[in-house]
Amino acid sequence: MRSSIVAGLDIGSSKTAVVIAEVSGDAPHRAQVKVLGVGQARTGGIRREIVTDIEATTESVRKAVKEAELMAGVTVQRLYTGIAGEHIHAWPSTGVVAVGGRPAGDGEIRTGDVDRVQEVARAVVIPGDRELIHAIPQEYIVDAQDGIRDPVGMAGTRLEAEVFIVTGSASASQNVRKAVTRAGYTVAELVLEPLASSLAVLTEDEMEIGVALVELGGGTTDLCVFHERKIKHLTSLPWGGATVTNDIAKGLSLPYAEAGRAKERFGVARADFVRPDETFEIPGAAAGQTRHVARELLAHIIEQRMDEIFGLVAAELERAGFGGGELGGGVVLTGGGAALQGVVELAERTFASSVRIGVPGEGLGGLADSVRRPKFATAAGLAVYGSRRLITDTPESSALAGASVNGIVKRISDWFADFF
Repeated sequence: MRSSIVAGLDIGSSKTAVVIAEVSGDAPHRAQVKVLGVGQARTGGIRREIVTDIEATTESVRKAVKEAELMAGVTVQRLYTGIAGEHIHAWPSTGVVAVGGRPAGDGEIRTGDVDRVQEVARAVVIPGDRELIHAIPQEYIVDAQDGIRDPVGMAGTRLEAEVFIVTGSASASQNVRKAVTRAGYTVAELVLEPLASSLAVLTEDEMEIGVALVELGGGTTDLCVFHERKIKHLTSLPWGGATVTNDIAKGLSLPYAEAGRAKERFGVARADFVRPDETFEIPGAAAGQTRHVARELLAHIIEQRMDEIFGLVAAELERAGFGGGELGGGVVLTGGGAALQGVVELAERTFASSVRIGVPGEGLGGLADSVRRPKFATAAGLAVYGSRRLITDTPESSALAGASVNGIVKRISDWFADFF
């Protein structure tokens, strides 16, 4: 049994969150993840998941990690760091190899054959301004028999692999690394945030029968569709919690910060969830003055924008071929925006399937209660990701600094193949 410390870092548009955990176990699915500390800070220098101010982002990272370290009573160096945004591009890629060249009768597929077919599937042209983030094996096909997760040991003459390629802007990735480095830490790996969140809030059964993970972030809304334990669709919409806050600021003539506080304290996603006579106080035009605003008005502003965002997500699902009842696991909402009262009921008006809130904590030990909120889904998922990577890595391969890109991609592929 090995015991180690991992940390997940989620740098969002509105908040930066860190989860530090202790990991013990000898296999990814038997890993015991014990939450030791949680930290968060208001994010500065991030717009729609892109770093726009290195120094401000650095300070946000430093504050959040220090808070988590203080709670955990340990210090960390390497951070599994999330990345997301409109710059992310993803697509499936396939590769085929012949299984042969050995003595007659020996048509058994070996590990080397799997390595070769993955290499062929990953052999795609990536422009110089893009960076490969993940190459995730989705399934294998042996002599036209599909749906195979591990072909090693099977008999066959033709092996085909489907790999899901995820790339991001090279400059966006490099700026995230720079901010973390200037804060005094190292990026262990960049991990796509919706995939990290899926580790914290989705079940394997949901990913098998079909589920849409909708992450309501500050700057963007990310959509990731799973079906038959494969990633079927991935996209990012340029609207999120900040869009709602901007609407409140304009509609109520408030500074942005005050609009955010009003949303957090008094906001609901359905206007019919509040009484018409309910009011709350907001700052007036002059110093020291206040004015009363109907809570129903605030709810109307939130409902209209959230309803529009859900409509855009539904349109994406329709384009991806999941607009009907194909998703047996329904829609799972997570991220900070999922904490609004009435958000499930509002989403159910739009989606032709069940809707639930995805909250991390299932299967986690220690201070798991401290992360049982949608806004910690990504940070908690990154810690879970780190725990599984830690166990699957050998001591020699755990030092990512200086490792070849192909080596990193192979280890990521191996881990995701084990999970999916």
